Amino acid sequence: MTILITGTSAGIGFTLAEYLGKKGHIVFGLSRKNVESDYFKTIPTDITDNLQVQNAIAEVLKTETRIDVLINNAGMGMVGPVEDSTQEEILKLFNLNLVGTVQMMTAVLPQMREQKMGKIINISSIGSEMGLPFRGFYSASKSAVDKVTEAIRYEVSPWNIQTCALHLGDIKTNIAENRVKTKVSKPYEETFNHVYSLMNSHVDQGTEPLEVAEYVEKLLLKKTWKAHFYFAKLGQRIGVPLKWMLPQKFYENLMRRYNKID
Repeated sequence: MTILITGTSAGIGFTLAEYLGKKGHIVFGLSRKNVESDYFKTIPTDITDNLQVQNAIAEVLKTETRIDVLINNAGMGMVGPVEDSTQEEILKLFNLNLVGTVQMMTAVLPQMREQKMGKIINISSIGSEMGLPFRGFYSASKSAVDKVTEAIRYEVSPWNIQTCALHLGDIKTNIAENRVKTKVSKPYEETFNHVYSLMNSHVDQGTEPLEVAEYVEKLLLKKTWKAHFYFAKLGQRIGVPLKWMLPQKFYENLMRRYNKID
């Protein structure tokens, strides 16, 4: 298969690209940084720049006759109180997490329609299913990706193109180094510092990126996809059905305990 993966300079994206390349697939990694690898080719691309996206797809199609899979992995985190977040920070987050994802799908769909098949995985988060304290805009950006994924499933199904959102829990990567961290005003300082420390400890104890790659490989072998798949440790994964079933106030109390806010 010919597979495109965004955000392959480090973390989940790099591990995915190397793992699938080792399995014999033709893998192209799209990231702003050029990465040397024996298992995939990097095409330096800022996915928020639509011209660069279009040029990257054209580059792939110079040597390949098809694009079988797109994995929209590129994204960023953002932490801080809702009140303290600026318009610039919010737009930067949504421009990468949502707009970049949409531009990549738009770029590969003509080829997938022509070949009458294709698969698109949009990497989402367990946190897209609930508003996480001090990560409200991150949750919102990933929730927006979920809804776009649900909508486009209807639109592209006539051409045997399948899409899904893959919701991940905490993965052991250097995500903390790349997060946008907003100003934290004095009323929030104590609670934020406590939650932020806990947040980072959850990442440190998270799932290994290789396990994500193994799960994605199994996902690619499935004949049909649901709109949503969840891959996380049980303690985080169980938060999703609880959110659906429990009264909001009861669920909020559980989340406060989990985040040690009270």
